[in-house]
Amino acid sequence: MKRETNRRSFVKLAATAGLCTLASPAVLAGSHPEQLAENEETNKIPKKSWYPLGVFKNPVLESVFLFYVGSTWQRLSDVGECFDTASRIDEANDYSWSDQWIKTGNRLKVLGDACLKEHHEFTAGESYLRSSTYYRAALHHYPDPANKIVKELSLKVVKNYKMALKLMSIPFEAVSIPYMKTELPGYFFPAKLKSNKKAPVIILHAGRDSWAEDYLWVAQQAVKRGYHCLLFDGPGQGKVIRIQGIPFRPDWENVITPVLDFLKHTKKEVDMNKTVLMGFSMGGFLAPRAVTVEKRIKLCVANPGVLNWTASIYNGLNQIDPQLLPLFQAGNYDLFDQKIEEYMRTSSYVKWGITDELWKYGVHKPSELIKKYQEYNIEAVAKNIGCRMMVIDGTGEEFSVGEAKRLYDALTCPKDYVLFTEEDTGYLHCQPGALAIAYTRIFNWVDKYIDVI
Repeated sequence: MKRETNRRSFVKLAATAGLCTLASPAVLAGSHPEQLAENEETNKIPKKSWYPLGVFKNPVLESVFLFYVGSTWQRLSDVGECFDTASRIDEANDYSWSDQWIKTGNRLKVLGDACLKEHHEFTAGESYLRSSTYYRAALHHYPDPANKIVKELSLKVVKNYKMALKLMSIPFEAVSIPYMKTELPGYFFPAKLKSNKKAPVIILHAGRDSWAEDYLWVAQQAVKRGYHCLLFDGPGQGKVIRIQGIPFRPDWENVITPVLDFLKHTKKEVDMNKTVLMGFSMGGFLAPRAVTVEKRIKLCVANPGVLNWTASIYNGLNQIDPQLLPLFQAGNYDLFDQKIEEYMRTSSYVKWGITDELWKYGVHKPSELIKKYQEYNIEAVAKNIGCRMMVIDGTGEEFSVGEAKRLYDALTCPKDYVLFTEEDTGYLHCQPGALAIAYTRIFNWVDKYIDVI
């Protein structure tokens, strides 16, 4: 029993390090402990939760599946297509998840081609849009990041996405942002303006697993409100890691500064005094890190907020085996790596999580990965943030429990703490399946403060 508990804990640690949607242990049990206690005092009947869905036994696949089902709200996917794909997935087969999403993506691509051949441009675009999503879903949990199919599918993601936006008459520009000796890919969505007018801009990047393409809803809601929007992938993310091979870096100001320079020099329609930076998932650490140095951002949204990413990793290690962290801290890296590799051999999901993480951070050993995590900490510099911050949290947050509140408390700038709960349905990591309430609160906040001097 202890070995099984440790194995499950390590699956969750791998997910914590590597997935953008996973319910907390309390949620997996059906409710929050404090809520259960309250219910037991009142009517002895615990509240029934809508999550987990019960589609997959593995919590990693379950949470990722919810992310893509939740994308139906922005028409990036469809409910039946998602559940049909899930019904064909064999959890015992490492490649089944990817294979079945690719199959669905291919089918939608063929449908789009057929629609286009008959001059049904809009429905062709919708089919290509969903095809792009399903290819991203396939890559969300691909066992071998070195396989050539990773780059091939990534190129299909981009091709289908651009074609979809064009056929659906969604105004956009595919942009290349100068970055070091290369470029970062993005999409600029212009607000509808009268001539010679300028408008605020919302800049969004994700975290470890999602892509810029996953946040069409942010762009569309921004444009409706008279804001420009720039969605982009940075180092370690989406297209940049899979096509360009560039891993994460902790000093995210060195990513955001070139982005702002690009907007300043190429987008004269942007009001550079009204810039909004949004970071989702691990971006909830990266965005605050950027604004500790970059002072041109007026508003910053951290969803969820993270002060010290290392703390969550340490807590996860202690839950698995109390001896792991002391081994690492004592500098016994060879034995630490050996222990981690033993856990990796017990589960293909653990192996995937660690392998994927090593790749995205550009390291080769688990001990090197833990050292790299230590750089993702803004405890000493959070006080340098001067823009207004929206720090988002959820009662079902798994990856960084308590970190959003710690970030909020460390801030000395104007700030707001927004807690999503099970009652409003946005309580899971990044509000999967609850994008309506997410956009309501986030954009209401932006609308409220964008013109405040």
